[in-house]
Amino acid sequence: MQHKKSIRLALAALAAASGVGAAQAQSSPDMGKLTATGGVSQIEGAGGGGLTPWALITGYGTRDSWGANAHYTTVRTQDYSLATYGVAVGLADRVELSLATQEFKGSLAPLDRLDIQQDIVGVKVKLIGDAVYDQDLMLPQISAGVMHKRNKGVGGLGALGVSKVTQLGAKKDSGTDYYLSATKLYLDTSVLLNGTVRATKANQMGLLGFGGDQGDRYRAMFEASAAYMFDRRLVAGLEYRMKPHNLGTDHEKAYYDVFAAWFPSKNVSVTAAYAVLGDITVFNPTTQRGAYLSVESGF
Repeated sequence: MQHKKSIRLALAALAAASGVGAAQAQSSPDMGKLTATGGVSQIEGAGGGGLTPWALITGYGTRDSWGANAHYTTVRTQDYSLATYGVAVGLADRVELSLATQEFKGSLAPLDRLDIQQDIVGVKVKLIGDAVYDQDLMLPQISAGVMHKRNKGVGGLGALGVSKVTQLGAKKDSGTDYYLSATKLYLDTSVLLNGTVRATKANQMGLLGFGGDQGDRYRAMFEASAAYMFDRRLVAGLEYRMKPHNLGTDHEKAYYDVFAAWFPSKNVSVTAAYAVLGDITVFNPTTQRGAYLSVESGF
């Protein structure tokens, strides 16, 4: 009960900090923001890059409007696959709400039947600055966000008597990430820089639960993105995401990728990347590398 109360208080604080009347936004989306300035759908559903959220608010609605999108993302490495799908809404270019589901599967014995799913509810609020319009200021756009994650159990390991992530060493099967992102877009050089600090207990984003025998406290993890806009339709860059190490059965390491995002219109984006996700479990101590593909459609 205390955990749920803290989540409600955090969400209420973010909503109060926004200081906007999102309900006053016009009923139809104006799509007034510059192409690509809503980011793409991050692997946990928030607006940003592929691996890490940015301070940008999803969608193309301006401060007098709103925007929304739906996405599907797949990551395939040598031994695992991850699919994410969800929706997100940006209100008055100030508040972002997102809902996503992740499904993680294995393909190599003894985890070839592994199937883990989790739901993620996210809220992000722009606190100060504007990445596009504050070109004459050094101040970046800064946003605060919350991601509440609920693991839905472990499938495919019934023969081993495992049906919950807590049986794999996690302390809990649900948890909340808190993050602060700063994004700066330099239009004169077509460069975007982002830094995110995330307080988390999540193991592999929460797919292996939260906390464990190696630790059960919030740790501050740094995430970074750097991108170059070749034009208004093509963006390429790099991402890095630190990870905690809470489980003795999972030598969790940092994620990183090289990506390219194509925006044929404001209604569609396609992101492709080469991702390195480190080890997943001691049962398969191989660095996981593979292709990342995400398609987003919205306004």
